[in-house]
Amino acid sequence: MTAHHLLPAAMRRLPPPWNDLTPERGQRLHDLPHTEANERAALDALTAALSDPPPSLAPRAWSEESWEFYDRIRQEAGHRLAQVMPTAGQFTREGVSDVLGEWAATARPSVPAWWLENQLDLIADALTHSMLSAWTHDVLHWLQRHPHDEADIAAVAERCAVNGLAAHDAVSLLRHLGTPHGERALLGLVRDDRVGDESTRAWARDSLMLLRRPGYEARARQPAQGEHPLLPPAVRELPYSWAAGFQWPAELPETADNIARARAILQACAPTAPLPEAVPGPDPDRTGDEDDEQQPAWLEIRRVMREFMPYANLVTEERMTEATRECALLDIPGVPPDPNSEEAAHFARRWVTWISGWIAGEVFTWLGMYVDDDTLVTPWAMELAERYARFGFVPDQAVAMLRWHDTVPRSREALARLTADGTLPQ
Repeated sequence: MTAHHLLPAAMRRLPPPWNDLTPERGQRLHDLPHTEANERAALDALTAALSDPPPSLAPRAWSEESWEFYDRIRQEAGHRLAQVMPTAGQFTREGVSDVLGEWAATARPSVPAWWLENQLDLIADALTHSMLSAWTHDVLHWLQRHPHDEADIAAVAERCAVNGLAAHDAVSLLRHLGTPHGERALLGLVRDDRVGDESTRAWARDSLMLLRRPGYEARARQPAQGEHPLLPPAVRELPYSWAAGFQWPAELPETADNIARARAILQACAPTAPLPEAVPGPDPDRTGDEDDEQQPAWLEIRRVMREFMPYANLVTEERMTEATRECALLDIPGVPPDPNSEEAAHFARRWVTWISGWIAGEVFTWLGMYVDDDTLVTPWAMELAERYARFGFVPDQAVAMLRWHDTVPRSREALARLTADGTLPQ
């Protein structure tokens, strides 16, 4: 009877420890000396694993019940699979079938025989991909500990990421390698259409930003003298950084100068017409949402923007162009590829509006939460807050300020008008 092997032929011919599929593989690799010969053997092993396209992951079309059965297989039969098929040359469809049949006969709760029979090929592919990813993880981590030939390691790690084999580990290895080889491979990854997992691409971009950050910081240290500012003069005087979300210090005293600065900024940023789109908020940095797997692309763009322009006085036409070009290099979705196009001009105008909105929103927050003397903000702050809310420019922060000062008749009147005409944010 012909065996149906599930791993590439080149991988099945690997010597120990590279052909090891057991849980002990990690320790055996940990004990393996980091010689150039062993490093070459590790690279050859990864190349062997990539010699045939790896199987796809288990189908998303599986029902929740099917995923539960598959998870049980991994947890309850995974060790037995490694016992029966401890090396790459022994990993076959028939072996998977025998182990699953043996497991299903005693599994509690029971597993329908028809499900195993109908889904065997899909289960075998999913288990193969899982096993290959775990094996690749161990080999990549061994390479990362003491890399010698960084160029070859980067090339193989990039192929692993493209093929979805321990992709995040491969990106982490490239990040560890740094400049030039790791960075060059990461730049290739973010633009490679073969990378199907967006989280891999996002992790590669995150790694690139870390590697390229010294260049961003050097640019941020340069004065903006001779550059063309994009924010009004009163706004450019703001001393609080974008890294801190343009927040005003809670302990800032209610001095005439600070109140005057707040008023000047709000007047300079005040909208003259309804905004076509809302300024994003609340700030994900303060809600914890930025750690979620799926994040909107503007968060990545903002990260680059504030590296180039950490203070309001550095928001210039020149730096906006440089930041846009950097975002395009990182292949962040939604960024115009040509920084000199009309699309790029619209992109810059949107970001200037958003930056202005975040700055104004923090002014409203300080006036509402930390200015206790109502006479310092009456009536000008109430009038401006109503205007901002009516035109949809950071309306939440503007209305919050009105509510913080709701003992003032001007605030209550503004809230009543906004409620009456339906412009009060929910």
